[in-house]
Amino acid sequence: PYPSGSLHMGHVRNYTITDVIARLKRMQGYRVLHPMGWDAFGLPAENAAIDRGVHPAKWTYQNIDQMRSQLKCLGLSIDWDIELATCSDDYYKWTQWIFLQFFDAGLAYQKEATVNWDPIDQTVLANEQVDSEGLGFRSGVKVERKLLRQWFLQITHYAEELLNDLGRLPQWPERVKLMQANWIGKSTGAYLEFPIIGTYQKIGVYTTRPDTVYGVSYLVLAPEHPLIKQVTTEERKSVVEIFIQEVINESELERTKDDKPKRGIPTGGKAINPFTGEEIPIWIADYVIYEHVTGAVMGVPAHDTRDFKFAKEQNLPIKVVVIPETG
Repeated sequence: PYPSGSLHMGHVRNYTITDVIARLKRMQGYRVLHPMGWDAFGLPAENAAIDRGVHPAKWTYQNIDQMRSQLKCLGLSIDWDIELATCSDDYYKWTQWIFLQFFDAGLAYQKEATVNWDPIDQTVLANEQVDSEGLGFRSGVKVERKLLRQWFLQITHYAEELLNDLGRLPQWPERVKLMQANWIGKSTGAYLEFPIIGTYQKIGVYTTRPDTVYGVSYLVLAPEHPLIKQVTTEERKSVVEIFIQEVINESELERTKDDKPKRGIPTGGKAINPFTGEEIPIWIADYVIYEHVTGAVMGVPAHDTRDFKFAKEQNLPIKVVVIPETG
């Protein structure tokens, strides 16, 4: 648990369940490991200490003492001899050591990515900590979308292995294995590049249907895409900047809702479809997310539901290039 200062019913529920299991297994003759740890490191502790005008360590360890005494009052069979707290240096020296192993193996790297930023708490929030209205779960204020340079671990390096080995987990429920497979999100397709007219730059897109490339009638960039400045014409500059500011503070959930109209505007720039030689307009739209593959989408409205909806709303051309045998 996070040491917030006092137990709530969620704690009582969770640790009563583990206590029942631990007691049952001991009675069945098993040797049981039933420890307690405190998730006590990071910005929530720092912000709480700032609010109260005390040192984070003092505030955190006071809370741990209080919650430990409450858990003991509940009579839980926790082994307090192996208690640990993530804020103690004899614990986090190992997380630092593990990070260095990743770094030395070339599996830790930095890149810019969009995050949910709480302007009150001055913290990054996970998607599940932002509600459907785009408000932060703790402060209750509108969350901003912000580009931050940050560290990543290259779990994708092991994606194929993780996916293939799901079959080696017979005790796992099928729905959980399906969720894992969806999280890994393997997709087979092609990477294509569209040259931007008037520059040496190209816009890269990923598609699972390269056979529909002859039906591309526009390209769409995410509002955070680094090539937006290069593709935006002088006369469209102010309109594009206003649109980006409107969209960039919306959560990913808000931007990708199926029932929400797809908003977008032309940048004035154009690209070449390398398969047809045709000039196609470059737009930006709220439904394209920068972190999703390349942050750019080739619009094929005749053969993609989302592209079709966007093309109808924006009065863009719709070209049919793949016709099923059934007609």
